[in-house]
Amino acid sequence: MLPLGELTVLLGAPALPLDEAGKYVAGAYVVFAAMLVVYVAIMAFKVQRMERELRELATFAEETRSPGEPGREAEGMPGIGSSPPPADSDRNLTPSEAVGGPGTTSRGEGDE
Repeated sequence: MLPLGELTVLLGAPALPLDEAGKYVAGAYVVFAAMLVVYVAIMAFKVQRMERELRELATFAEETRSPGEPGREAEGMPGIGSSPPPADSDRNLTPSEAVGGPGTTSRGEGDE
């Protein structure tokens, strides 16, 4: 165990002398901050480009859609032919079995 006087000297002393290491630490922080700014700028340019391309695609889709098709005004409406969710008894059946199609037999007919 260290004497109390040496312990307080060790606890109060900096890890590295700041006259030499301070320059390098500050330089590392500046480089890191510069890299972070460059990264954020690159991401901002990418987001702008994607938004511009999406706007172009949306206008292209609006121009090329046929007159009978629903446009953006129909986005929130339910689709034609949408059906309610299946009942619990129909969930594990194939579509042909659910409506009594081919291959279905009632109980007792094919068991003999």
